[in-house]
Amino acid sequence: MSNPYENLAIGVLALQGAFREHALALEKLGAQARKIRRRRELAGLDALVIPGGESMTIGKLMVSYHLLDEIKGLGAEGLPMLGTCAGLVMLAREVVDGDQPLLGLMDIKVRRNAFGRQVKSFEAALEIPALGVDAPEDTAAPFPGIFIRAPWIESGGPGVDILAEYDGHGIAARQKKMLVTAFHPELTDDLRMHELFLRMVV
Repeated sequence: MSNPYENLAIGVLALQGAFREHALALEKLGAQARKIRRRRELAGLDALVIPGGESMTIGKLMVSYHLLDEIKGLGAEGLPMLGTCAGLVMLAREVVDGDQPLLGLMDIKVRRNAFGRQVKSFEAALEIPALGVDAPEDTAAPFPGIFIRAPWIESGGPGVDILAEYDGHGIAARQKKMLVTAFHPELTDDLRMHELFLRMVV
């Protein structure tokens, strides 16, 4: 039986942050992961991952490398995107605490470092019902959420589906072909969040 993801070319923005871990997770699921640092490398992608890191730094580097407007255009045309932690911030239309370059592709308002600074990083078992929808096997177990200077979603527009909350705040959401998490699925051995994204791409 062939792997449904084997022909997918998934770009992973590789300017800063945990891009290597995302690429490894995608490759474990059978997809082709391509590290993206230049505009020309965006050609021919089926989807794009924007990893965690420092959102202000990632935003400035995207401007410097002439990637911001290019990625914004691809997103507007429907290219599926996954954003984790800083990637969630980059995909948001608004950040409530500061000014930085944004892609503005998702109708969400976010707060950076909302759960505290690095010393307040934590792990939590998360209930994410969407992981079990159309999944090839039972996925009822909680997802191991790793939060590092994590943002949260202050609010979302009518087209945004909040997939999970922690302490009353949105920490995962989906809008059309875009998926975001405030936590770091790439830092766990649990591939369900990446597989949810690949199912969205397919």
